Amino acid sequence: MARPFTPDQFTRRQAAQNAAFLAALRRTGNAREAASTLGYNRSTFTKRRAAHPAFAAKWNAALALANAALNIPSRLREGAGEGSATNAPVSTVSPTTTRTANGRLQLRRPPANRLDHAAEQAFLTALSATANIRLSAAAAGFSHSAFYARRKASPAFAREMRLALAAGYESVEFALLAGTLPGSHDHDEWRHNASPPIPPMTANQALQLLHLHNRTVHLQEEPPHIKRRRGESSDAHSYRLSAMYEARQARAREAFDIAEVARNERGEPTLTNPYPAPNPVRLPALDQVTGWSKADPTKTPHDPDVALFGGWRLKDWTA
Repeated sequence: MARPFTPDQFTRRQAAQNAAFLAALRRTGNAREAASTLGYNRSTFTKRRAAHPAFAAKWNAALALANAALNIPSRLREGAGEGSATNAPVSTVSPTTTRTANGRLQLRRPPANRLDHAAEQAFLTALSATANIRLSAAAAGFSHSAFYARRKASPAFAREMRLALAAGYESVEFALLAGTLPGSHDHDEWRHNASPPIPPMTANQALQLLHLHNRTVHLQEEPPHIKRRRGESSDAHSYRLSAMYEARQARAREAFDIAEVARNERGEPTLTNPYPAPNPVRLPALDQVTGWSKADPTKTPHDPDVALFGGWRLKDWTA
């Protein structure tokens, strides 16, 4: 049975509350978040929605607008939202975009005991310096399993976690190899001494020695990680090499995509946009441009369906 229509009978204060709530709802798509922003409980507005069909229609329209706005990239949404109440409480936990069960997008503020964007950034920052997942998770205030679960659920976070781990790996590796770098001078005493004389050997022995170390000296030796392992079949060896190649190609494509996005944001040429236009050409409405024709507007056209430019008229025009 259809619900009977009840005219809106809101007081001036309630109307102002409704307007502020709908503005916040258009921005977040989350009724609980919108009501909390204004300092009210969600039930205050859900009761009004149940009693007033017009307010319910505005509610649904606000949800539709929020879903459309949240589909726009965040860098284009900055500064486009409507302001909230001046006395609204400000939370330190930033909301994230979440897709609800019905497919709509909304801004949802995670609970205090769940991962948020700030915790992710703290974890990634610590990971980029230590390459230690457990230590980085403890520094962010969460267990390491929480970040493993986030990596499994979010491909974007998985990419950033891999990049941070690679940066931390390089930092630890550089620190470990600092003593072996040429500038450390810990093992280069032999280079400051004259080489001892070559022991006696035949020409065949010299050629054999050069043959044994030719690839090593000229950097042509097969890397250990692609050598065929003991007991490994030819098919397994080929499959492993193919998987390694595909993984390297995937990471190279990902690195290229990240670099392309950075170049595009800086306005530099990219593969898809080799000639970026720094300033788009702005034209007036072409139907409003005048003064370009030499035709005499006072003359009567011979045939109104034929455009004759330059002011000339044909006296003996035949269709």
